[in-house]
Amino acid sequence: MYEESQQPQQPDQHDHQDHQGHQDRHGRQEHGPLAGFTVGVTAARRADELGVLLQRRGAAVLHAPALRIVPLADDSELLAATKQLIGQAPDIVIATTAIGFRGWVEAADGWGLGEQLLDVLRSVELLARGPKVKGAVRAQGLTEEWSPSSESMAEVLDRLLDEGVEGRRIAVQLHGEPLPGFVESLRAAGAEVVGVPVYRWMAPEDIGPLDRLLDATVTRGLDALTFTSAPAAASLLGRAEDRGLLPELLAALNHDVLSACVGPVTALPLQARGVDTVQPERFRLGPLVQVLCKELPSRARTLPIAGHRVEIRGHAVLVDDALRPVPPAGMSLLRALSRRPGWVVARAELLRALPGAGKDEHAVETAMTRLRTALGTPKLIQTVVKRGYRLALDPAADSKYADV
Repeated sequence: MYEESQQPQQPDQHDHQDHQGHQDRHGRQEHGPLAGFTVGVTAARRADELGVLLQRRGAAVLHAPALRIVPLADDSELLAATKQLIGQAPDIVIATTAIGFRGWVEAADGWGLGEQLLDVLRSVELLARGPKVKGAVRAQGLTEEWSPSSESMAEVLDRLLDEGVEGRRIAVQLHGEPLPGFVESLRAAGAEVVGVPVYRWMAPEDIGPLDRLLDATVTRGLDALTFTSAPAAASLLGRAEDRGLLPELLAALNHDVLSACVGPVTALPLQARGVDTVQPERFRLGPLVQVLCKELPSRARTLPIAGHRVEIRGHAVLVDDALRPVPPAGMSLLRALSRRPGWVVARAELLRALPGAGKDEHAVETAMTRLRTALGTPKLIQTVVKRGYRLALDPAADSKYADV
């Protein structure tokens, strides 16, 4: 599982920035693969790093930490577990995250137990999940017995079960949430398992940013949501349930808003609710962003209209090589027209597509004028007198989209 390692952003620091791209040496406009898309970030730690990676590729970013982390030195559960292990050394210790392992040793130092803990760790079979954890272990002057090449807890479990764990005492550093099936499998095989809760997740102190992120998801103001820990996913789902928005959230995540998780453990709370997720092969931020760079453009609708290539993205439209930001009302109209490209869509139907427009069809005309201005090419949308509006689909494409 991916580990977050920087200090969390303050809950009220969330960015929503648009990047218009830049020109290459030939004067042509260039845009990142995520230009025109809005991506939500739920991370508590390393949110700045993830946000920068997304923005460099053109995305607008909306950040709201879905949780906060209890400081290690204040955690009585960790102190109790540390004293228990010092008093009765285990046979095996499994270090699962670098930030957690370092924090455990630092917290023990703060309690005056640092040397005693290190003495215990020197005397046991120490397993490290992945190279970052291995680095944290060695930084303390310790040597791991073994580390899986896959960075997978499943591989750690397979090794332990193959060796046999009956009657053995195993300490497992937890990542802030239970490891699904891991502890249960060890106990079923006869091991005594001691959980080491190196940090605990709790709801953010200021719930406002999370509510705004939730509202943006439900209203399709986002194109994707990123998750870097299972507790963040569980927290968002829990908050939606508390507000009575869970059905709307699940509908959005199942149809319009892409859920991108850093790994399979992170995805579990969403998958348990029937939400499909995408994940990188390597459980890191860079590969997570690359997945979005591939998935979001592939989901955009591209149409040949009035001699132009028009790609409809989340909050902007690519008209040939030009990125055109479009107001939310205009995007609603454009999506309604694109569902039946080339067909006339009545004003009454377009009015229903406008959020909070009421019953005045004049609102459609106003929004349509602004949409045409934003697109910079008025002939993309034709007015059909007394009937409505239609996209000026190129004649060669009519048959392809006739049954859409």
